[in-house]
Amino acid sequence: MGVAAHLGIDLVEYDARIRTFIPDYDLMLDVAARAIPHRARTIVDLGIGTGALAARCRAHASDAHVVGIDSDGEILRMAAERIPTAATFVRGSFLRTRLPPADAVVASFALHHVRTRAAKARLYQRIRSSLGASGVFISVDCHPSADPAAARNERQGWTTHLLRAYSRREANALLEAWSAEDVYVPLASEIRLIEGAGFKVTVLWRRGPFAVLRGNIL
Repeated sequence: MGVAAHLGIDLVEYDARIRTFIPDYDLMLDVAARAIPHRARTIVDLGIGTGALAARCRAHASDAHVVGIDSDGEILRMAAERIPTAATFVRGSFLRTRLPPADAVVASFALHHVRTRAAKARLYQRIRSSLGASGVFISVDCHPSADPAAARNERQGWTTHLLRAYSRREANALLEAWSAEDVYVPLASEIRLIEGAGFKVTVLWRRGPFAVLRGNIL
C-alpha cells in the first residue's frame, strides 16, 4: 500500500496533512536531525517519504550523502525534488533492501509498518551491521505506554490534537484505521528490541505516545 492510500489523502497534501495527524511533528524531526553527527558522511533514511527528516539531517551534517529507501515510487520522486543533490534513492522495502555502510541510519514514522517484533529485531541487527563504530541510529515514532490507563490518556491527547482539524467522528475513524494497519510497540519493549541488537538507547524526546530514540553502538 502506498503512503497516500494508507493515510487516505492525495499525496501532494502529505507535508501539510501530516502535521494535522501528528502533534509536535516538526519538533520531533528537529530533535532527530540534531542528533546526527556533524561529520556524518552517509545517512540512510528508512522509509524516506517526502524527505522531511533527511533534509533536516543534511542541514545539520552538510557534507552527508543521503540514501533514501522507500517502497513508494511516487513519494520517492517528491523526496528527490526536496533533496536534488548528494542523494541516492532506492525503491524497495527497507526490510529487504541492502543497507550500505553508514554513519547514521534514521527513520520517522516508518518502523510502525513492521508487522512483527521478530522482523524488527532482524532489522535492528542489519542496521547495527551497517553502522561504523561511532554510528548512530535515530527513530521517530509512536510508542504508547504499556500501562492501559496511561495509554488511554495518550490516545485522548492524540485525539485532542486531531480535533483541531477534524470532527470527532473523523478523528476516531483515523485512529481506528491506523491502529488496525500499524503496529505501535510500547516504548519499553521498543527499547529492549534496539538494545538487543547491540545499541545503548537514549530517549531524546518523549510526549504522549510519541518518542525520539537514539541508539549508540555499544
